[in-house]
Amino acid sequence: MTPLPKKKHAKSRTRTRKAAISLRLPSLVTCPNCQGLRFPHRACPNCGYYKGNKSAKVSDEKKE
Repeated sequence: MTPLPKKKHAKSRTRTRKAAISLRLPSLVTCPNCQGLRFPHRACPNCGYYKGNKSAKVSDEKKE
């Protein structure tokens, strides 16, 4: 026989544990160059600038 739990865990105990692994929404900041939204500490997907320098190539085509 396989081992079974000795006592039932309360719902609050289970839900408290599961609440710690919840997903959070990503934070967004405005780009100082083009005022578009971007992730912090990453190059802007609209203009390709990061900390005032052009660092990424941006294609004008939209993939469908």
